[in-house]
Amino acid sequence: MDTIPEPSAANPPMLFDLLDEPESEPKPAQPGPPLIGTPRFQAAVRNQVCFRSASLDEMIPQEHPVRVIWDYALKADLTPLYQRIKAVERHSGRPPIDPRILFALWLYATTRGVGSARLLDELCREKIDYQWICGDVSVNYHTLADFRRDHGGLLDDLLTQSVAVLVAEDLVDLERVAQDGMRVRASAGAASFRRQPTLAEALAEARAQVETLRREREDDPKAANDRQQQARRRAAEERAARVQAALERLPEREAKKKPGEKDKARCSTTDPDATVMKMANGGFNPAYNVQFATDTHSQVIVGVDVVTVGSDQGQMEPMVRQIMDRYGKAPEEYEVDGGFAKHEDIEAVSAPEVGCTVYAPVQQPKDPQVDPPRPPPRRQRGGGPVAAPDGHR
Repeated sequence: MDTIPEPSAANPPMLFDLLDEPESEPKPAQPGPPLIGTPRFQAAVRNQVCFRSASLDEMIPQEHPVRVIWDYALKADLTPLYQRIKAVERHSGRPPIDPRILFALWLYATTRGVGSARLLDELCREKIDYQWICGDVSVNYHTLADFRRDHGGLLDDLLTQSVAVLVAEDLVDLERVAQDGMRVRASAGAASFRRQPTLAEALAEARAQVETLRREREDDPKAANDRQQQARRRAAEERAARVQAALERLPEREAKKKPGEKDKARCSTTDPDATVMKMANGGFNPAYNVQFATDTHSQVIVGVDVVTVGSDQGQMEPMVRQIMDRYGKAPEEYEVDGGFAKHEDIEAVSAPEVGCTVYAPVQQPKDPQVDPPRPPPRRQRGGGPVAAPDGHR
């Protein structure tokens, strides 16, 4: 007869002590009959409409940068924009989009390196941070582009006010300012540049198309409500305006040509202000020359300008005048590279009424023995020069 072992230190008592039983090995699982049929599983369903109890504000963390941009937009003085709104209480009219939303969208997009209205429109449909700024207000690229075009002066004033506050708080001292230029590729192709006879012909065709669409609208009033018809008319009017602007800029381009080459001056029909410039990769593309003036101590940009000439010469004095107009004083020291070194600009900036000390490298004449001339470009089969990295010759 089995006996229950006495409890001890090695064998502590338990609440329920069982009799010793011979240990038995677990029995292996017996294979069941083979399963017949299609496997069942939980598949993704993306076309089912469902309601989610989550607001836009809950989807954006409290520390997200977009909240900082919106807080700044709330503090900005946008009174001139609100004064232009024609929809008022107790009167008919569709209310426009809150100007503060458009201002915040462009400000946030600029901090993310976005400068295209179409790309910003796409981001407002796909990205939750841009949707958070919109707050379920529908925007499109036409509205975004019109806002930036029509209110450029106000945006520039806000930049001036922001930097002026930093100057007043001694966060920007304007003790030393550096200026440099950067060529930015324009949204125009080389094939869009036309000479004066071609531009005049294109303008006549564009005006004829606008007139044709206007007559169709008058003959058929219902066509005025057709969105496609309105888009065609708007595109024709925009093209006519661009060609007209190209013709108006043509005399400026002719003045920079030699006397026997004035008839070779060309302007773009898609981007009249663009100028063909030599880029950093050695090729030539339609571009703009963007000038920046930066406070070297705080790294804050204190002046911006966009010019249509590829050279930096002659851009130093206008930038210093801009800084003086914005903040009421000129920088004490001004740093530029050799491309800005022009005697007239240096004398104008160093004048007593301005009082800038200019620092620029001195360009020494080249010594043929020290700096031999560069060899001619390599030739490829067919006799033409090797194409530049961007595809232009």
